[in-house]
Amino acid sequence: QVQLVQFGGGLIQTGGSLRLSCAASGRTFSRYFMGWFRQVPGKEREFVGSISWNGAYTYYADSVKGRFTISRDNGKSTLYLQMNSLKPEDTAMYYCAARTKSTNYEVATEYTYWGQGTQVTVSS
Repeated sequence: QVQLVQFGGGLIQTGGSLRLSCAASGRTFSRYFMGWFRQVPGKEREFVGSISWNGAYTYYADSVKGRFTISRDNGKSTLYLQMNSLKPEDTAMYYCAARTKSTNYEVATEYTYWGQGTQVTVSS
């Protein structure tokens, strides 16, 4: 098992930047492919991005490509999401997640472990 604890988030103005962190404990962090999702009330959880176990490969939703960057530090067992040029439509609860499979990285049900979520609100 792996436990995921998220940090960061908050209220930010349009065009601003935020960095979310996701600290892992338990089993070896580098065993897991990691992802970020977001969700607004009444809607399904939406894929934001994913990163391979060694950080060599990253994948992003079209809506965040070029603005968000996923990274990981396996030595610190921490996942990051750097969010730049934030827009009001980025407002959501953000979740980090871990999976063991290398495929279907956009599918939330493929992820086994989840962080507690952190709210990001972008004001216009």
